[in-house]
Amino acid sequence: MTEEHRPCPSRRAVLCATGALGVTTLLAGCQTYGQPVAAPVAADPPGGDAPASGDPVAEPAGSGDPADPDAPGDAPGEAPDDAPAGGQAAALAAVADLPVGGGRILADRGVVLTRPTQETVKAYSATCTHAGCTVTRVDGGTIVCGCHNSTFDIADGSVRGGPAGSPLPPVAVSVRDGQVLLA
Repeated sequence: MTEEHRPCPSRRAVLCATGALGVTTLLAGCQTYGQPVAAPVAADPPGGDAPASGDPVAEPAGSGDPADPDAPGDAPGEAPDDAPAGGQAAALAAVADLPVGGGRILADRGVVLTRPTQETVKAYSATCTHAGCTVTRVDGGTIVCGCHNSTFDIADGSVRGGPAGSPLPPVAVSVRDGQVLLA
């Protein structure tokens, strides 16, 4: 019988094959990169009723002065673009639906609502300042963008980590009768 001599693969061939396998695995993992992740649902802590003084305060995003050209809002005397007939703004969410220390992303409205304390409701743009992705969840006192893991503080929108270099822009909201409204 004749024995056929097969040469062993070279070290270079083994390293190239291993590298190709690693790249293939990495690319397969990126297939779902940046896809939205459902925000976790958190319950209000015990005794989470509204304060006795009334509705939580929605802190203004701008100065609120109509003479200030940088103040958010519509021109005086005009109804907001999304206001229903009758001049009242459409509700974004019920305050009771916003967990204290958490929030809710309204991707269709481009807004993320947060409730840093029992008495405070804040709103920010849901568009990450790093690459323009929509933020994906509110978790552990932060607003998280799943694209590149930038994190923002729920109390002031400031950058807590990741590649984003500027805070989330605030959105003016108000609270009336337990409902969060665009201001």
